[in-house]
Amino acid sequence: MSKEPTPQKHPQERRDREALNLIAQSSAADPLALAELARLRIRYEGFPGAIEIKETLDQILRRWNLTEAELFAKTREIHQNERIYQVKSKFNPQEDWT
Repeated sequence: MSKEPTPQKHPQERRDREALNLIAQSSAADPLALAELARLRIRYEGFPGAIEIKETLDQILRRWNLTEAELFAKTREIHQNERIYQVKSKFNPQEDWT
């Protein structure tokens, strides 16, 4: 008899939950909300745990009438046309993907 692995807690889960709460209040027309949703989908893909986070990600996609493929296509277009993630510093204008 094999034992199911214990679901893990992601080290960024608390911070990501706060981000998800903000995303959930946004619309699918908000480029930053789309980019954040895609970023979090990628972060939690294949992660053995964070079930509530994954369920919320799925709920937002359904509410916005998007598939994951459509989400990724939209965010690729956003990233091609603008710098969505930026460090708020004139001394370090690199994109911030953290």
